[in-house]
Amino acid sequence: MDVILKKILYIIIVLSIFYPLHSFCQERKIIEIIEAGRFTKDEDNYPKANILSKGDNLRVKLFHDGAIITSDKTFFYSKENRFNANGSVLLKQGDTLELKSQYLKYNGDEGKAKAWGKVVLKQPDMTLKTDTLYLDRILNIAYYDSNGIIEDEENLLRSKKGRYFINNKKYSFKTGVKINNPKYDIESENLDYNLISKNALFFGPTLITGNDYEIHCEKGNFDLRSSIGNFQKNPKIFYNNKIIEGDSLFYNESINYASASRRVIITDTVNKSILRGEYGEIYKDKDSAIITKRALAINIIENDSLYIHADTLIGTGPPDKRILRGYYGVKILKSDIRGISDSIYFDESKGKIELHKKPLSKKQIQILSLRSRLKLNPVIWFNDSQMSGNEIYLLTDLKTRKLDSLLIFGNTFVIDQDSINKNNYNQIEGMDLNGDFINGGLNNLQVLKNIKVIYYLYNDKGDLIGIDKTICSELKIKLESNEIKNITFYTSPEGNVHPEDKLDPNLKLLEGFIWRKSERPESLDDLFK
Repeated sequence: MDVILKKILYIIIVLSIFYPLHSFCQERKIIEIIEAGRFTKDEDNYPKANILSKGDNLRVKLFHDGAIITSDKTFFYSKENRFNANGSVLLKQGDTLELKSQYLKYNGDEGKAKAWGKVVLKQPDMTLKTDTLYLDRILNIAYYDSNGIIEDEENLLRSKKGRYFINNKKYSFKTGVKINNPKYDIESENLDYNLISKNALFFGPTLITGNDYEIHCEKGNFDLRSSIGNFQKNPKIFYNNKIIEGDSLFYNESINYASASRRVIITDTVNKSILRGEYGEIYKDKDSAIITKRALAINIIENDSLYIHADTLIGTGPPDKRILRGYYGVKILKSDIRGISDSIYFDESKGKIELHKKPLSKKQIQILSLRSRLKLNPVIWFNDSQMSGNEIYLLTDLKTRKLDSLLIFGNTFVIDQDSINKNNYNQIEGMDLNGDFINGGLNNLQVLKNIKVIYYLYNDKGDLIGIDKTICSELKIKLESNEIKNITFYTSPEGNVHPEDKLDPNLKLLEGFIWRKSERPESLDDLFK
């Protein structure tokens, strides 16, 4: 008895190797003939085939596993449980799926079919057209590799190769994928599309073209119904004369909004300016762009890059009236200019840059010393010359794109480190300052109202003559290479030249003196410190 059991187990094991377990578990479903107009045989040309043809108003109709297959003529191989049908073939599975073709080759044991010749696969919410289609009824997958067209309620999809997962209502397209929608077109090399959610997933180079935008990416998803998408892997949005780049982009067409995260670059193609940062937002209706987290603006002045950093940068207005605003911790850097302030206002259409301090509260005005208040003022450096005030304006000639003039309003303070003795400082204090540029360098400065001056005088040999301390209502300064070379006093000047050893060291500095070189940015890295 044990020997017999062992033999039976051995046979089962061997059979299980060559025939999977489900072959024993699943009942073989036989193809059935429902009706036919004629029945013939032709063993010479079609051995073992039952030839079924239409006639007497009857077409050939077969049934297999819930599907009815209708045709004009069918070669039915009953022992092999398969058939070849032709002539207006229709495979219908309930009310959910219809497959039309000129020819159909079907294997009942495998549940697989090949349809060719004007193939149309229909479901209630979509139609697929192709020349040749393969259908696996067990896995519920249909696929083609000879160009296909899919239509749903709003979209027309084309691709060279496609795979349709019937249960999940999902397509996987490859090679030459195109989607046409009334609002946009999509081109991709690898795309998945869900018929229920209307969501498209991209896994290769993809281009989305709308009425006034383009989106490029190599990975992402796009809701074809709401026109909302997320894009990764080299994504770019060409939008409202701007190019938006980042590691990850988000776009919502209905509210004309886009955002970007990590290594963000927003390029203004009209003004040739750039905004960089780690997070950015674009509002098309408001003509605005916002950048935060290591925010940086790059503009071209005098064929030189002007870098502007702030905690938050905001660009607003159409291209011909573009305005850049920066808030908190502003720093500017150019080859010959450095600057810091609490906020910045840059009107690109007028070529005007304004540096502002944060407005003082009533309590700050009451308790802060003069020095503490002045330390909050914006500062700008030209080489070793430091200038500060309540507000600082830089004006650019729009035609030449070169700096044209400098204006400082309120509590003007100019400090020039002595080129011979670095421990000494030439100082000018007043209310307002006007300056002009020649060939990018400061040329003349005019200081107005309540002026105090400390200036170190040297002879031709470089020996110190004395220290000039003067007060007046107006003075003009001549500069060379952004350094003070000559000062002319106007309107009742009063002052004396003091020998250095006869002047109290405490009087060598004006009350509002603050040397802020340690705050001066010297490189791009310094902008973010």
